[in-house]
Parts: sequence; C-alpha cells; structure tokens
Amino acid sequence: MAHYRASESKREQFRRYLEKAGVLDSLTSVLVALYEEREKPNNALDFLKQHLGVAGQESADTEALQQELRDVRQRCELLAEENTELKNRLQRYEPTQEDGAAE
Repeated sequence: MAHYRASESKREQFRRYLEKAGVLDSLTSVLVALYEEREKPNNALDFLKQHLGVAGQESADTEALQQELRDVRQRCELLAEENTELKNRLQRYEPTQEDGAAE
C-alpha cells in the first residue's frame, strides 16, 4: 500500500509541475481550438503539433480578437437576415423595373 501512495505522490508532483509550467493550459487551449474548428482537420495530431507552439504564445489580444471575430460573424448573420427581410418588404411597396414597364 505504501508503494501506491508513493506513486500517487509522484503523479501529483508531476501534475503540479505540468500546471506550473503552463503545459496543461497550452494543451487545453489547443484542444479547445480543435474542438471549435468548423471543418475538422484530416490529421488531428498534425493540428496539435502545428498549434501547440502557438498556443503557449497566445496572448489576451489574440483571445479578444477571436471573440470579436465570433461577435462580428454573428452580427453579419443578423444583418443579412434583416437585409433579406427589408428587401422583401420593399418589394411590396415598390414594383421592380420589370413590373413598372408592364403597366
């Protein structure tokens, strides 16, 4: 039983070491990025290798820009829907040139 406790202690020390070094945060960031990809890459391991070096260097600015991009995309979708709705409403009040020529 003492051997089991010793190995648990070593695991906990190793986990703290990884956490302190930022490894766990980096891995989590890369895995989240992979999860959020719209089109999943053919080789997930290559994706992790490519982004792992970048993930550790990711700054708050990068995260803010990613959030801003998500917000802008959502706003763009809403504006496209509104544009379609307004075009439809306009059609009811203004006949197109073809409709006007037929009169």
